[in-house]
Amino acid sequence: MFAWLTKRRHARVLEAPFPDAWRAILDANVPLYAKLDDADKKTLRDKTQIFLAEKHFEGCGGLELTDEIRVTVAANACLLLVHLDEEDVFPTVKSILVYPSAYKVPPQRRGGLERDGVEVRAGEAWKWGTVVLSWDAVRRGAVVPDDGHNVVVHEFAHALDWEDGAGDGAPILPKRSMYGPWAKVLGAEYDELVWASEHGKKELLDAYGATNPAEFFAVASETFFEKPERMKREHPELYRQLAAFYRQDPAA
Repeated sequence: MFAWLTKRRHARVLEAPFPDAWRAILDANVPLYAKLDDADKKTLRDKTQIFLAEKHFEGCGGLELTDEIRVTVAANACLLLVHLDEEDVFPTVKSILVYPSAYKVPPQRRGGLERDGVEVRAGEAWKWGTVVLSWDAVRRGAVVPDDGHNVVVHEFAHALDWEDGAGDGAPILPKRSMYGPWAKVLGAEYDELVWASEHGKKELLDAYGATNPAEFFAVASETFFEKPERMKREHPELYRQLAAFYRQDPAA
């Protein structure tokens, strides 16, 4: 019943045509959009339209929200969903907070201890429905499609990871049989990145992915969409797992 209601709600949203001004934003700020075939472009526009209709955006730190900001964020996020069979569009995400640039976060308590110093961040995803982004980082990551960094892809990969209630680097996979190979491949690749990071060895994947398995999945997702040819060549098993999950082959 809920799936039927979701489809009906989405159908109502899609009765309105996708605005030409939004399409121009996709062309200007989402270079990966141009690489999609016509069917996938239509899917991305539809999911972007639903995302914008259902998610609450809020400008922070004096940022005035514009259609450019909202459409750029929504479309980059929905790149992850083009071939996923989700009935809804990021169902756990309710709001997106956007700062003009990197923002400061006060010390936080973890494990009963308060961490020293103020952290400066470009984005984060909270378990209970909020994604926080820096517009400068969004724009920089979006318009340079092959630098391996896309803060929207990174944070919304976290959102997918949270959908089962545990941000552990293992999102909800299409088949139960996929969990074993996923754990084996991503576990080995994570250990390799941790070793490289500890020994100062530069890898294709950003060293931030060595923080924990959840960050590894988010960093690997960025690389999968932004540097697919190199990932497929240098990390074929990791590429195969991500391609099976996202049901996309961006290297092709």
